[in-house]
Formats: sequence, structure tokens, C-alpha cells
Amino acid sequence: MTHAESGSESELSISDEGAVRRALIEWYEEGHRNFPWRETTDPYEILVSEVMSQQTQLDRVVEAFENFTERWPAVESLADADRSDVVSFWSAHSLGYNNRARYLHEAAGQIIEAFDGEFPKSPAELQELQGVGLYTANAVASFAFNEGNAVVDTNVKRVLYRAFGIPDDEAAFEEAAAELMPAGESRVWNNAIMELGGVACTKTPACDDAECPWRAWCDAYATGDFSAPDVPTQSPFEGSRRQFRGRVVRILGEYDELALPELGPRVRVDYTTDGEHGREWLRELLADLEDDGLVAVDTDGETTVRLQR
Repeated sequence: MTHAESGSESELSISDEGAVRRALIEWYEEGHRNFPWRETTDPYEILVSEVMSQQTQLDRVVEAFENFTERWPAVESLADADRSDVVSFWSAHSLGYNNRARYLHEAAGQIIEAFDGEFPKSPAELQELQGVGLYTANAVASFAFNEGNAVVDTNVKRVLYRAFGIPDDEAAFEEAAAELMPAGESRVWNNAIMELGGVACTKTPACDDAECPWRAWCDAYATGDFSAPDVPTQSPFEGSRRQFRGRVVRILGEYDELALPELGPRVRVDYTTDGEHGREWLRELLADLEDDGLVAVDTDGETTVRLQR
């Protein structure tokens, strides 16, 4: 099947699925990248790593992961932590949207309160946790309990599209990934196929250098056509609202509270009360953070702002 013939059916056709599966697992086990979350089956640590890894390069996550799990080594300690401390940690380590820290903290509380401290095991139960979607639920169920379904992330889509001509269609990717994954081996399989997309079948493929185990079956390798589905790119961080939201949280972490005229210049060096990035711009930024439950704004008299604890 060619990509031009794409539809909703995956039409995965491999002459020897057993050989394909063995080749990938052997390749992974012979020399995958070492990350601390691959050395554990602790569901708490795996959940932390998965949330941290969302749109963040894995090499950058390692130090943050180690520092986070040293400070809050178990789900109980994270549930007991002040949310503002968790958010401040997240922001200080440039881990992306602060909402992820908030959701992770709330998920820890759910595990203690709703699940009596027992980590949910199935993808369906895991999706009941705050901020945990289908992908993260499958990842935790796989890597912690070996009870997950096939994980489909950007790397997996790229691999399936190139190797077996799977069309750029969400349902088709999920169907093909499920068909290809060997029963009862979600832990090693999902790790292996994501690793393949992360080191060999990258945007600029390294088929021979990474000794891709699927070269013998791969459509792209045979034809030289390494096109792949477009991957949405995140807007630049520098100068973005995300950057200034994080800066507000970091600054407020150093003070009990600040009045707007004191906070503004600390957030932006070009802050002027009536300027383009002045009082109204700051109020809008704070309104977003207040909606997310991250800050409290007191408008009695002079407006003051503090972290929500």
C-alpha cells in the first residue's frame, strides 16, 4: 500500500510478523539509551517521567527527574507537598506548561484519596487521574505493570508510516500499532518502538548508523522516500506567554506577595504601567494564572498577587 492510497484502514501487511517483532526487541535489548525511568517499574517514578517528557527532550529531563524524585520520593510525599513548591520546581527546571505540575500534584492526591494509596494499573483507571490522557495511561500501564496497550506517539507514527506505509490517520496508526505489538509484552515493545523512532527513524533518518532492525522490511529504506506526517511545532518559548507565566511563578516563589507595580518590572525589564507590556498586559497574564489556580489576586485597595497554596 502507498501513502497516496491512505484511508481509515491500516492494512498492515508483513510477510513474517514474528521476525519483525524479534528483530526490534533484540535491537532494543542489545543497546538502548539509558534513562533512570527505564531502570524502574515504580509507577510513581514512571508517571513523573512521562509528564516531564511531554514536549521536552529526554536528555534534559534526566536531571529534573532525579531532583524531583529525590525531593518527593513517593506519591505520598508529593500529595503532601505544597502545590506552589511543585509548580516553582517545574518552572525553575523549564519543564514546560506549569499546569502539568499542578495536574501531577492533583493526581498524587487522587491516588491517596480515591485509590487508597494503591496506584491504578489499567489504562482506563489511570485515565481517571488528573492530566493523564490515553498515551500517558498506556505508557504507565506498560512500563510499570506490563499491562498497557500499544503506545502511539509521534515517533511511533513516523516509524509505522515509513516502514509499512500506514496512512496518516489516527485510527489507522492505532490499529496497526495494536496488531504489531506482541501480546503480553507491552513493556519492552513500547519502549523498543519508541526508541526506534527516537534514535534511528528520526526526522532525518539514521537507518544504517543506528543499525535499524527493520531495514529488510521498510518501505522507506527500499524506495528512498523518507517523507513522514507533519509534526506540529511548538511556538518559540523565548518571549512567549509561557515564558512570562513561568517567570511570574518563580518571582512569587521568592516573596509572600507583591503589588503590581513591584511585580511588573521583575517580570519584564521593559514594563511600564501604561505601555504595551504594562498593567493591562500583566493583569491578563495573572488572570490566566488565577484561572489555573496558580496565583491569588487581591484587588482590595492596591492590587497584590501571591502564589496559591
